[in-house]
Amino acid sequence: MIVVMKVGSPEIEIERVCSELETWGLTPEKIVGKHKVVVGLVGDTASLDPLQIQETSPWIEQVLRVEKPFKRASLEFRHGDRSKVIVPTPNGNVAFGQDQPVVIIAGPCSVENKEMIVETAVKVKNAGAKFLRGGAYKPRTSPYAFQGHGESALELLAAARDASGLGIITEVMDTADVEKIAEVADILQIGARNMQNFALLKKVGAQDKPVFLKRGMSATIDEWLMAAEYILAAGNPNVILCERGIRTFDRKYCRNVLDLSVIPVLRSLTHLPIAIDPSHGTGKAEYVPDMAKAAIACNADSLMIEVHPNPAKALSDGPQSLTPERFQQLMTQELAVVGQAMGRWQETPVSLSI
Repeated sequence: MIVVMKVGSPEIEIERVCSELETWGLTPEKIVGKHKVVVGLVGDTASLDPLQIQETSPWIEQVLRVEKPFKRASLEFRHGDRSKVIVPTPNGNVAFGQDQPVVIIAGPCSVENKEMIVETAVKVKNAGAKFLRGGAYKPRTSPYAFQGHGESALELLAAARDASGLGIITEVMDTADVEKIAEVADILQIGARNMQNFALLKKVGAQDKPVFLKRGMSATIDEWLMAAEYILAAGNPNVILCERGIRTFDRKYCRNVLDLSVIPVLRSLTHLPIAIDPSHGTGKAEYVPDMAKAAIACNADSLMIEVHPNPAKALSDGPQSLTPERFQQLMTQELAVVGQAMGRWQETPVSLSI
């Protein structure tokens, strides 16, 4: 249920309404929009009469029920106002959101060694990326595949941030690792395999760093949004949704099926920012550029693209990784054109000596 306050409502009256609703056993959450303040009500509202709430103040414009099962994640909860996730980085704040420039996240699947991760960070930064991705802990289908270097790789990510000024995004797989990863990462990633690891969702929801929530490979949109609801309900409002391809009946030519139709669908359902991962979505480097361009044309807020200095020797996901040279070409000659046409591109000085 949401309470929409009238334009110009005094702050003291908004606080009074919130305090009174708390005495009813509800949890009010104030959302400040461009023109109005909306108060989201969490709790047992099924038996409440909206008129009963409206009568508590002449400054209440209307009271509406949120029909979706994902309350906080729903567009209704914010009365149509889109949320913006602002992430502090060494080079300044970066904003994820529909009215912001497309945020590019790039880097290797796994952190392999210091030279490799620092080199990649500097090159993707020069090409226009704002964040470095790199796995310290890697979930793998086979127990014999490279699982990442673990805690020692976090130090290498910190070194890459110092060298490049990029923000860091890396995956957390275990509740026991959340605090130490949050000390290094600017954004915590929940991978597709952990989308419904509810203990982990609650844990990252109880800390302050933004969360990058990837869609499970067989998850419905409602299941994905309910996973986001776990994080939001635990107290963390900064969630970015990432489509990374879903598993269907035909995987002969692509690793997954990249569901770009999810962008307009999510726009109608949720206020949360939307990212697309064309690398996992296709599994083949030659398909990544076209799907990245298509994602921007569909109005995605962010792209996550795998880049490795030598994909043929990558310890994981080499076939879907671009070289730094191909990434720079993609950024400056292809994505920039589409992004500018969409009004979503921020010019970045590019070093040609990569």
